[in-house]
Amino acid sequence: MNPLSKLCLIAASLFVLGTGSAMAASTAAPVKANNVVLVHGSWADGSSWSDVISRLQAAGLHVTAVQNPLTSVADDVAATQRVLDQQDGPTVLVGHSYAGTVVSEAGVDPKVSSLVYVAARAPDAGEDFVALSAKYPTMPVRAGTEEHDGYISLKQDAFLKYFASDVPHDKAMQLFAVQQPIAKTLFTDRTTAAAWHTKPSWYAVSSQDQTINPDLERFLAKRMGATTIELPSSHLSLVSHAKEIADLILAAAGRQP
Repeated sequence: MNPLSKLCLIAASLFVLGTGSAMAASTAAPVKANNVVLVHGSWADGSSWSDVISRLQAAGLHVTAVQNPLTSVADDVAATQRVLDQQDGPTVLVGHSYAGTVVSEAGVDPKVSSLVYVAARAPDAGEDFVALSAKYPTMPVRAGTEEHDGYISLKQDAFLKYFASDVPHDKAMQLFAVQQPIAKTLFTDRTTAAAWHTKPSWYAVSSQDQTINPDLERFLAKRMGATTIELPSSHLSLVSHAKEIADLILAAAGRQP
């Protein structure tokens, strides 16, 4: 073998080694799961999943929504882990928005058979996600935050206009009423694991998102090798496009929508 051919062979081998785990995770057939654990994001609580929950329950799945304290990644992972510990078999772990960070960490649990990201963060282990996000234009929701006693919430105008822009007004006001403020340091916490490297993953991009940049979502979905759909949705696709999100979760559970 001539030196050039040998060099090409080595380079190809390194590429396969570097991408093999993500490719294997994305191409593996999903394990049939009876359980779904839903993890809410920032400025929300478990009720944001209500319409998705009813659809999954109608399909015969056992569904649990985590109530995150939103005080630190470690605290939210612990809350998610307590719910995972109660599951009796293969479980689809789903995260919306910030909760993509939580499921990336908690998803290494052996019970987790697949991961679903809904307009979500998906950091690599130890990654500075703030720096990664800074490579993309800042989204307008950021101008609508306010801080009280070390916690950050969204003002009503920003919540309605940028966070839940395609959600009916009455429903959006209900969600605003139950929003959970986040610790001001929440987004700077880093993970120690990225379960999407080894678990089959699905991702729903919100093309009209004004909270997380849609191009960042597309990058994250591609990086993890996720089965990806794109919805003409605000950040709250789990509310405005509940059927499509439920169908994506059903696919990750190895079931026909």
